[in-house]
Amino acid sequence: MELTKNLWLILFIAWGLPLGYYRSKFRKLVYQTDSWMINIKPVFCLEIKGLFGNLYPENKKYSKFRNFYLFYLLVYIVLFIIYFNIDTMKVVEGSKVPAFELKNQYGELFSLDSVVGKKNLVIYFYPKDDSPGCTKEACSFRDQFAVFADADAMIIGISAQSVESHLAFAKKHRLNYLLLSDTGNKVRKLFGVPSNLFGLIPGRVTYIVNKKGEVVYLFNSQMDAEKHVDEAVRILQTMK
Repeated sequence: MELTKNLWLILFIAWGLPLGYYRSKFRKLVYQTDSWMINIKPVFCLEIKGLFGNLYPENKKYSKFRNFYLFYLLVYIVLFIIYFNIDTMKVVEGSKVPAFELKNQYGELFSLDSVVGKKNLVIYFYPKDDSPGCTKEACSFRDQFAVFADADAMIIGISAQSVESHLAFAKKHRLNYLLLSDTGNKVRKLFGVPSNLFGLIPGRVTYIVNKKGEVVYLFNSQMDAEKHVDEAVRILQTMK
């Protein structure tokens, strides 16, 4: 999967070369200048009007470069969308859960190896403390804590915010489980948790790990935050 993404990245960059060429030619025509400086000037209104309108209907050169620029731009956008939506997950169902160490909301170092083999694990990655979706998800895990305890499962939430942010989040919503601070996104990258919205929003993924340290199920959904809890409960009940 990494090879596929790298190939798409090469194609993405390569396609950008002719796009840049035709955009430069087009901007010079639209702004009626021969200076290369027009390519770096932060002026766009006339360019957009010229791209989607017809500023110089009698100018065949303008029409030619507008059409080439528009074609390469549209394909570039499609490549951009595909590239940032390629599934790069490294940890999948059947994988052994990778070992890691992170600080919890109390500043204490937590090692996953200390619990692997002793408990079932619900490891959920979420985008950000105290955001609406993440708060709903976190509180739903809190409310179902007894159900998870009955399944001998430990809940572990992971995001990139600081220890202090996690502690404030946990206190505010009375969260009764571990929140781990992955400030450099090292563990997120270790698992290969994908991002959303062209890489702008960290992904929301939950992993269910059995007492053998095997990932038996994962649920990936940015929008259905509370469904992560429902899916975790459902899978754990089948493991009893």
